[in-house]
Amino acid sequence: MQKLKRFGLYLILLLFLLIVMLYSLQEKLIFLPTQLPNNYEYSFAHDFEEIFLNTSDGAKLNAIHFKTERPKGLILYFHGNAGDLSRWGQITSSFVELGYDVLVMDYRGYGKSTGKLSEEALYTDAHLFYSHALKTYTEENIIIYGRSLGASIATHLASNTNPAKLILETPFYSLLDVAQDRFPFFPIKHVLKYEMSSYKYIKTVNAPIRIFHGTVDNVVAYESGLKLFEAIPNSDKKMYTIENGNHNDLNDFEVYRKGIELELD
Repeated sequence: MQKLKRFGLYLILLLFLLIVMLYSLQEKLIFLPTQLPNNYEYSFAHDFEEIFLNTSDGAKLNAIHFKTERPKGLILYFHGNAGDLSRWGQITSSFVELGYDVLVMDYRGYGKSTGKLSEEALYTDAHLFYSHALKTYTEENIIIYGRSLGASIATHLASNTNPAKLILETPFYSLLDVAQDRFPFFPIKHVLKYEMSSYKYIKTVNAPIRIFHGTVDNVVAYESGLKLFEAIPNSDKKMYTIENGNHNDLNDFEVYRKGIELELD
């Protein structure tokens, strides 16, 4: 009996330590940035301008603005949780071939961007770039696009603005939903500092909403994206289900490519 009690005590202590570690290290699990030196020179196949915007709390945010001669409009793109603009610039430049200008930023701590990360800062920074875009484009010519973690930022922004459309690629219902799926035996709800409750924001988005999600996504479960879609009260919504699509390969599927071409026509 004494050994059983000791084992139970060790088990509780181990669980407590794991919870403390999860709380302390969650930003390193959620955000996977890579940094770039300030003198790094981007190189892309399409014409672009590198810009920096200063925030009210002293951060400096780096972005790439791809430009075409006669753009159909602007895609304001919010990328996923890993990498930097040297990667995401390559990915987003493909939208230029569909006739759109593209503005994509690096979050705080990513690439050349500086500043302290927080959920509120992510939303405030997104609004900063939207306001910057409005100096050149009208709202009816701006499409907000979010991928993975960026889909939650994009949804929050769209819920407070009036873009032409909101497009979400591999979005989640909430970050809590993803975390509970990943760590089902932990009291995630009580330790997670980043809620990113997309399902709340999406209820007040007035723009048409389009979601693209793969059925075998091993990062954000398809069911999480489907649940987000079902939470949309807006009747102008559509979900593109990519059979056998994973988290980072949707562009390999015709359903995705044809869907994007249709939505950006």
